[in-house]
Amino acid sequence: MLHRRQILKSGVAAAALGALATPTLARAAGTATAPANPSGAALNKLFDQFMTENLDLSPIGATFLGVDTGARAKQRGEIDDNSLAGYQKQKDLTASQLQRLNAFDSKPLTGMDELNYEIIQYGLQIQDGDDKKYNYGGQGAGAPYIVSQLTGTYQQFPDFLASQQPVETKDDAEYYLQRLDGVALALDRDSEAVRHDVALGVIPPDFALDKALTQMAALRGVDAGKSVMVEALVTKAKAKNIPGDWQARATKIVSDKLYPALDRQIALAKDMRSKAVHDAGVWRLPQGEAYYADSVIAATTTNMTPEEIHKTGLEVVADYTARIDADMKKLGLTKGTVGERLRGMYNDPKFRYPNTDEGKEKLLADLNVKIQKIRARLPEYYGVLPKADLQIKRVPKATEAGAPGGYYNPGSLDGKRPGMYYINLRDTAEVPSWTLSTLSYHEGIPGHHMQLSIQQETDLPLIRKVSGFTAYIEGWALYSEQMADEMGMYADDPWGRIGYMHDAMFRGVRLVVDSGMHAMKWSREKAIKYYTDTLGDLDASAITEVERYCVWPGQACAYMVGKLDFLKQRAKAKAALGAKFDIRQFHKAVLVCGAVPLAILDKVVDRYIAETKAG
Repeated sequence: MLHRRQILKSGVAAAALGALATPTLARAAGTATAPANPSGAALNKLFDQFMTENLDLSPIGATFLGVDTGARAKQRGEIDDNSLAGYQKQKDLTASQLQRLNAFDSKPLTGMDELNYEIIQYGLQIQDGDDKKYNYGGQGAGAPYIVSQLTGTYQQFPDFLASQQPVETKDDAEYYLQRLDGVALALDRDSEAVRHDVALGVIPPDFALDKALTQMAALRGVDAGKSVMVEALVTKAKAKNIPGDWQARATKIVSDKLYPALDRQIALAKDMRSKAVHDAGVWRLPQGEAYYADSVIAATTTNMTPEEIHKTGLEVVADYTARIDADMKKLGLTKGTVGERLRGMYNDPKFRYPNTDEGKEKLLADLNVKIQKIRARLPEYYGVLPKADLQIKRVPKATEAGAPGGYYNPGSLDGKRPGMYYINLRDTAEVPSWTLSTLSYHEGIPGHHMQLSIQQETDLPLIRKVSGFTAYIEGWALYSEQMADEMGMYADDPWGRIGYMHDAMFRGVRLVVDSGMHAMKWSREKAIKYYTDTLGDLDASAITEVERYCVWPGQACAYMVGKLDFLKQRAKAKAALGAKFDIRQFHKAVLVCGAVPLAILDKVVDRYIAETKAG
């Protein structure tokens, strides 16, 4: 099942992100113009072949990208093969694509063609290397557990069907039922893969399984007829005036097939829980030390070691602690540590929305105002802007217990489905008003929504439009938080500026905690204490975050490593260009190239510098 980690995973994410099967569909989604260079044209043809192969393995990816149309429409009713055999097919395809790309004569390539070759090669090399080293998790490094509080069909499918499964016609409604019917098979395949991994000694920590079991029980505890998966179909069919007894048919699938499969998985998870240990890090897994080191490489697209990650995190925390302290003193907050003063801000009722449906609707409305305000300022700082719309929604109640504070899902390639910024509103005390601006700039504009939309809308080969590197994508979003400050968005909001610095420090804490648990054998409790002592965050938020790092090792390291590299590249361009430096053109250069490994971002900026000097 496709989830956010796969979208942001370094490299091509072989069977998760896909492509288009026919030239007609490719044109409809805006594929790159064929380059004049014959070698570039041949390379794009090879990329088209790769994408078709990827999409053949991922009907879910096709729907996610909005390209399950025409000859691929029937894929709307299909699911990915998440069995052990299916994972092996993905690995075999990655190896085959890397072999074919390495055999391609890249010497005549120039410009973006050369960059595209290097970018896709890098991603395939990372994925193939991890595939060959690790025989658990199904996806190489970075995601060791098939089922946890953040992974698995049970966790991802309800929201996918509700928010992304299209129902425009009667055929679509039938496809919805077919895919719903397939969820039971996907659950059982997850369980098959879990049993394989358990036999290798790969079991999530006890606390991760506790949260997973809580979420499974919440999903299972709803009457089948009132399941979000049933109600979503009924609502969508009604909106399009599609006749049919969708309620009864969907309810029967959920009650007769899906719930029994979920019951089997709950029983399996309970059995795993009886064998689970409390150790938080992946160091205890097979090849655990190497697994974490490779997870860091995959996430950061650097060769940084866990020790270097830890040291960088401590330096970032010290820097922002001093900055926040200075701003707090200007506002009259002087007593206690910075963490204690931040906790006081969390607890201050004046910053808190009512924890009611009305209060949460007001919060969402205020976020939209913030987004519109910064949207109006974008032309002053960015030489390219997104066309896709942005919607702000709350995380579905069924999955909010284990979900992060906010996340973004990009729009479809055809532009019909907008980008969606989700905010977790399980408890408004966790999202006081002084934290909301920077979260919105990160997930929305000028962060994820802007970058990912421009990547999809730019004249790139489709394989580049849909591939991602976490350090670039999350680094850009974190850099965008700082850009909002530089744009003056906090000029009249000193509390919001503290929120921005808190969130920057938060990404430094991530470096410390992630490497602490996975490389230095910190306990979950030690990680939570460091987190709360430093940031002042509520225990519930800290627990969710720390437990996230436990099941996605290395991923949280990408944010600050990426931001620091964007700042380094900007400083390099400023120094090299002097009066010729234009922030709008710098941003355009690093956005229209799409997501790249950080090593290649250096090359992108060097090219921008050379072209600007020559111009």
